[in-house]
Amino acid sequence: MMKIMITLVLSLMLSPAMAAGAAPAKLGHNPANLQLASVSAMVVDADTGEVVYQKYSDIVKPMASLTKVMTAMVVLDSKQSLRDIIRFSQADRKAINNYYSRIRVDSELPRGEVLRLALMSSENLAAASLARNFPGGTTAFVAKMNAKAKALGMKNTHYVDSSGLSHHNVSTAADLVKLVGAAAKYPEIAEYSTTATHTANFSRPNYRLAYVNTNSLVRYKRWDVAMSKTGYLNEAGRCLVMKANVDGRSLLFVMLDSFGKTSPIGDAGRIKRWLESGKGGTVASAAQVYQKKKVSEYLAGRTTASIR
Repeated sequence: MMKIMITLVLSLMLSPAMAAGAAPAKLGHNPANLQLASVSAMVVDADTGEVVYQKYSDIVKPMASLTKVMTAMVVLDSKQSLRDIIRFSQADRKAINNYYSRIRVDSELPRGEVLRLALMSSENLAAASLARNFPGGTTAFVAKMNAKAKALGMKNTHYVDSSGLSHHNVSTAADLVKLVGAAAKYPEIAEYSTTATHTANFSRPNYRLAYVNTNSLVRYKRWDVAMSKTGYLNEAGRCLVMKANVDGRSLLFVMLDSFGKTSPIGDAGRIKRWLESGKGGTVASAAQVYQKKKVSEYLAGRTTASIR
């Protein structure tokens, strides 16, 4: 009997209309017509707060490098000088479990430049060094991240590090919309996160490294992106958050757990097309299978818990 109940609930909740859960953005723009590769998504009007589209926006998921948006806000809230020099240390490498970075240990860079690299290129060593160079160190920094999340009303969000390499950094699409809306108001975050390309000039020793934004949309003329951040972990899938102007509206986008490297970019394009024409396009069959599996697992777990 329990299996029948779970199957019935899943069949209802996996329908496109149930997944969308939002009123049409315009007359004739049916959310059920919009297909996305992302397991969870949300689009909100930044000016009015209107929910334009949502799909399983309450699923708690690892957020990967979307974490770095909160990292940037904590740094800027602290009023630490962006001109202060930060030296990258072996402790920073340990904090990211020796994850690959082109930055040399013991080299130096101004804090503002470190913050830019963390946002535009998702440089993990940069995020670790920002936390370590905070008053009270990394522990105090992470505590500030969680306090900021609470202040923003992000009830289902929790941080354990500044880079997002831990899958224990979790959030929901609904919470991350609040994060993006708040972060986009910081001029430095708006600028750094949308920098298309940048060359960082390190010292001690002197060397240069060229970086490219992990969100290719910031380089496309047909997109007007005001704030952006990507993320990826095996446990989180491909993720993208941004603020962008589409069809005369300032919108906050959150797309979580997409299958395939370019799937979040594709989803952004499908949302844009849907907003402009009412046509949402299609997604690859592999992405559909992945998405159904992930949603089924989540809903089965939630339904079983509610039955108990």
